[in-house]
Amino acid sequence: MRGIVYKSTGSWYWVKSKDGLLHKCRIKGKFRIKGIKSTNPIAVGDKVVFDLEKKGDEETGVIKTILDRDNFIVRKSVNLSKQTHIIAANVDQVFLLITINNPPTFTAFIDRFLVTTRAYRVDTILVFNKIDAYEIEERAEILYLKDIYEAIGYRCLEVSATQNKNVDQIKDLMLGKTSMFVGHSGVGKTTLVNAIEPSLDLKTKEISDQHKQGQHTTTFAEMFDLSFNAQIIDTPGIKGFGVVDMDKYELGDYFPEFFKLKQHCKFNDCLHLKEPKCAVKEALENEEISWSRYRSYLQILEGEEETEHYRTDIWNEEDNE
Repeated sequence: MRGIVYKSTGSWYWVKSKDGLLHKCRIKGKFRIKGIKSTNPIAVGDKVVFDLEKKGDEETGVIKTILDRDNFIVRKSVNLSKQTHIIAANVDQVFLLITINNPPTFTAFIDRFLVTTRAYRVDTILVFNKIDAYEIEERAEILYLKDIYEAIGYRCLEVSATQNKNVDQIKDLMLGKTSMFVGHSGVGKTTLVNAIEPSLDLKTKEISDQHKQGQHTTTFAEMFDLSFNAQIIDTPGIKGFGVVDMDKYELGDYFPEFFKLKQHCKFNDCLHLKEPKCAVKEALENEEISWSRYRSYLQILEGEEETEHYRTDIWNEEDNE
């Protein structure tokens, strides 16, 4: 039988077959995929071949094969730097939810995620959520971020899941597609899913006042069929995003504004560091490229971990020391 993985707990997989039934499945023995060292060889969205086995009154499935993926989204596993964690597979588009505070989303996180989705050929839309809760300065920061990312070709939406503002725009983009919602814990992924499809009635939790961090609500990635010809993958909150196996000479290609200029650099293998006649550095000095994007590029290039002091609204030298 063939089906699609709708939920994974790491030990068990819920696979929906063509007849619309969900089957509880497991993997038999070790499962390896073309040299990928992953903590989860099978991910939500995977198309698989499985057999059903009956023991007494219980019928379970055994996954035999993973069919070729159109794409997947992967990051470094926490405390397992040599291994990766596949968040989801066969995704048409990702909505990256961003909040300015409660909790804050930093540009380092945004840029790392965008580099990965571009490398793995997944369209990404930036969703600035909770816009009903922001003061003037925070609204200005959203406009600043939108200017940066719209200028390089990313679609940006301002949304309030609780006030149902612009939720219809997201629904229109989701029609006929499999979409994934991603972001830190507490940015409102599950609340937005509930606004899009109230009948799901997924559980949500309040933001922690002490640490201003979101509370983990979604424990495992899970796909849902929606009433308007769409699928959505709701994911657990991601604290940090480790970029996986990115060749340093290809990294700039995943920054669209760098890729556009690289043909004008003096050297074909320019890393946009200290090379003479670098078109990217010239554009940076002329304020045609965002400094926050260039800082993210350097951070990934040098193998640094994601850090909070790369926040968009802290740019003078005194604050960055």
